[in-house]
Amino acid sequence: MSSVSPPISGDALAEPVRRVGPWWVAGIATANLALFVGYFAPLQVLLPEQIAVLAPDGKESALAWVTGAGALVAMLANPVAGALSDRTTGRWGRRHPWTLAGALGGGAAMVFLSFQTSLLGIAVGWCLAQAALNATQAALSAGVPDRVPVGQRGEVSGWIGVPQSVGVVLAVVLVTVVASTTRSGYLLVGAVVAVLVLPFVLTTKDPRLSERPPFDPGQLWVRSADFFWAWITRFLMMLGNAISTLYLLYFLTDEVGYERLFPGEKASDGLLVLILLYTGAVVLTTVVAGVVSDRLGRRRLLVTVSGLISAVPALMLAFWPQWPVVMAAAVVLGLGFGVYLSVDNALVTQVLPTATGRAKDLGVINVANSGPQVLGPVIAGPIVAGLGGYPVLYLTAGGLALLGAALVWKIRGVP
Repeated sequence: MSSVSPPISGDALAEPVRRVGPWWVAGIATANLALFVGYFAPLQVLLPEQIAVLAPDGKESALAWVTGAGALVAMLANPVAGALSDRTTGRWGRRHPWTLAGALGGGAAMVFLSFQTSLLGIAVGWCLAQAALNATQAALSAGVPDRVPVGQRGEVSGWIGVPQSVGVVLAVVLVTVVASTTRSGYLLVGAVVAVLVLPFVLTTKDPRLSERPPFDPGQLWVRSADFFWAWITRFLMMLGNAISTLYLLYFLTDEVGYERLFPGEKASDGLLVLILLYTGAVVLTTVVAGVVSDRLGRRRLLVTVSGLISAVPALMLAFWPQWPVVMAAAVVLGLGFGVYLSVDNALVTQVLPTATGRAKDLGVINVANSGPQVLGPVIAGPIVAGLGGYPVLYLTAGGLALLGAALVWKIRGVP
């Protein structure tokens, strides 16, 4: 990363031309770490464990219902918060207030979740958490096109992609090793989410918007062919990821038989092992792939490569649900997704139509992240329950990754 600090211009809409420095990158990466701890600790461990206690015989359906409701809220909250951020004219800038407010709200929602003893209460709490965390995500996502020049966006997106994966590890460690109960896990995650955004918000400047642009509700969706295909590609890749990871804890318990293979251990212990392997592979590839894409300028080719790699572990899990194979699949998936994280994020910033609506447009793109969390349970639940089980589930996930890798070539405005 360059040591040159970016200029702070009074014009928040100016196209960035100078490279951002390491402190700014470290700050936004740490804030993203908070965000993904807030997402993944409940999704991977806390919600499945909490729901399994309340509805042991229908845990799959109940988990799908709760996570689907939360994802539906996310689909609405992200672009709306982004649009409001685009029009914020306060002295603290247009992004930082939303970053901080969303993190504090997300922390409060974790506290609320920790005391819930009904499925309805859990669903309400998770919806509140998704609304708040997506406000933070909308603001943070806009930071890259706001401040980072095109020639550095792959590299910076790579550094931001690292905490997205490390956040999964940290989340699982916090709620399985540090915290001793589900309630203490929620409380700990809430504190982490609120605290980790502070360095970025308090020590970096956010250019102020000198004049509030007009708000047109009809523009919450963007009419652009390249933007559309970028959205479709992201949606398909994330849908494949969503349906393959939603029941991963149950897959280890019921299909792999982890607790039978390793008496005295829990399936969540195996989940932590997989996440560590996956994260190590992501860290190995994400920054390197981002830098390579900056040098070559070939974003679409690298997205295709990542999709091809990501389809391989789906086949492995579908046909060989043995523990050694599952560990190898985690490594391969990490290699492919590491490439995808940095390169696709950089690609998306190059198809944004206007500077005045960056957060709103990226909020629409982020619907492609949260939308699969709604549709994923609708697809995955019936498959696991009786339409072929886990083999069909993972074959479906692999097919979606391949389709997304092919459709990225529909984007014409990016090499």
